[in-house]
Amino acid sequence: MDAITAILLFITGLIAGTFGGLLGIGGCVIMLPSLTFIFNYPLAIAIGTTITAVILTATSGAIGHIRMKNVDYSTAKIVAISGAIGAGVGSIIFFYIADQLWLLNLILGFAFLYVALRMVYEGIIKRKMPERTGNQVPGSKSSKGAIGFFIGIITGIVGLGGGYALVPSFIYLLGSAVKIAVGTSLASFISMAVVSGAFKLYQGLVDIIAALCIGIGAVIGAQIGARLVKVVPPWTIKAIFGFVFLYVSLKFILQGIVA
Repeated sequence: MDAITAILLFITGLIAGTFGGLLGIGGCVIMLPSLTFIFNYPLAIAIGTTITAVILTATSGAIGHIRMKNVDYSTAKIVAISGAIGAGVGSIIFFYIADQLWLLNLILGFAFLYVALRMVYEGIIKRKMPERTGNQVPGSKSSKGAIGFFIGIITGIVGLGGGYALVPSFIYLLGSAVKIAVGTSLASFISMAVVSGAFKLYQGLVDIIAALCIGIGAVIGAQIGARLVKVVPPWTIKAIFGFVFLYVSLKFILQGIVA
């Protein structure tokens, strides 16, 4: 990898981290399509590199939220354990479908379609809804374990961070306050990212230098994004990026159909 590419990857991570910190979605939803469509990485390697980079961003974000007391430790423990098991299962599934590009494109397309619809909903509709309060994620241990396991499987397959799925699950399914959902999600997701990243590293599907460049950029960007929350209304950015991700999802789906 030349120096220019490394710098561009760092800038990509910086942008991904900034928007991730601003929107509370994690930078993976920007990293993965960037690696695929801009840097032309093979899809399987883009997935492996993204999930490895997310280990850095999730750890950094979790530390920040621990300091702000936004983590429900009992929930994080349950989801981290069940999610790690699910990530192992998903990574095994990924091993068998990694060369089925049409299937990976379709899975990613529908994953991004969910992200797009969620962001449009939160940007246009949910901003009018009252904020929940509390310092714990409600719900039974079994429901939290099931959520962690299912999202872990998805993480093992598509390499997307837990923020795009864990946060809305905590908020809409379990009734958590947003800040607790975001902090607990980041703390829970570290184990899933480590397990999924380890599997893909073993399979030779990780560009380690690229993961470090983009991951370090995202860590710095996340701190910038967190500060921008006080200046830029997140709902406006969510509405705009919802339509951007709708385009990304349709691009993945179309590639899966025509492959």
